[in-house]
Amino acid sequence: MKVLYPEHIPAFFTALASRFELRLPVMLSDGTRTIGSLEDGPIALMGGAVPGKPTAAFFPQQGPVFTAVEGAVLPSSDQANRLFVAGFTGRDIDCLRFIDRFFADGWRDDIYFRQRAGAVIAGVSGYCGPGGALLPLIGGGCDLEFVCDGKCWLVLTYSQAGEGIAAELPDTDAEEVLHQIRIESLTAANEGDELIQRASQLLRANRVPDSFWSEIGDRCISCTGCNLACPTCTCFGVQDWRYANNIERSRMWDSCQLDGFMREASGHNPLGSEALRTRRRIHHKLAADPERWGEISCFLCGRCDVVCPTGIGILAVAMEMVDRFEQETIR
Repeated sequence: MKVLYPEHIPAFFTALASRFELRLPVMLSDGTRTIGSLEDGPIALMGGAVPGKPTAAFFPQQGPVFTAVEGAVLPSSDQANRLFVAGFTGRDIDCLRFIDRFFADGWRDDIYFRQRAGAVIAGVSGYCGPGGALLPLIGGGCDLEFVCDGKCWLVLTYSQAGEGIAAELPDTDAEEVLHQIRIESLTAANEGDELIQRASQLLRANRVPDSFWSEIGDRCISCTGCNLACPTCTCFGVQDWRYANNIERSRMWDSCQLDGFMREASGHNPLGSEALRTRRRIHHKLAADPERWGEISCFLCGRCDVVCPTGIGILAVAMEMVDRFEQETIR
């Protein structure tokens, strides 16, 4: 096992930046944290899940598809260096695994995998949550894991790439500390897991009436924050931009909460009300995706509940569904 001491963190990541395109949690000037580069602010591994969409490293809000110059179509360029992305929590790793499946299904999305292929993923766990709270151990699904023991970072490796990155770090004999963190991780309450399963069962049994979605939809202001923060939201639109000497086709994130999301050329809109759009957002994650993928596509990262100004994040809505309709189902 390796160890990374706090005073060595800047030098460690600066050295990595010479070999990788680096993305990691940094502190912005306004005091918020985001996934960025070393130039964006000081490194901020502590604090738990970064508020923004961590999977944006591979599926950015706007990204080029191709450029057309004098009739010749040029594909978007590859990264000069492989990506190294740090700061994923255990739930974020689950989200990344899911969208890897999504973009590989059917027609493999070469734009996504151009970023994703060869990328090195580093997770964070241990006593590095808000206020030093425990983030459960990840235990795999990434290349290496930084485990905060309260004083320093224990470094666990799960791949050759991870071993190579951690090779020059000093060894440590901290098995007892790691064992204690592992025990606490196993006994930590997975808040919301059972609740989201119960809400999924209600939806799949068609036990939630349309009137409920009208109530929830009336509270939606179409800010799209839920979609912009969600690591497993994958909808996008395509736009062409004309410049003096070329045309660039880009894809940009779309939101199922916007009125024009499914509007057809005829003017018909299958999601023409806030109630239908809000139902679609929740139903997609909790009912449609389990049918298609065999698993709920909300992994309870909590971002939509944090960002929603009117209190209709997915966990909050699931709680309302269970409170109001589960007893009716039992009866």
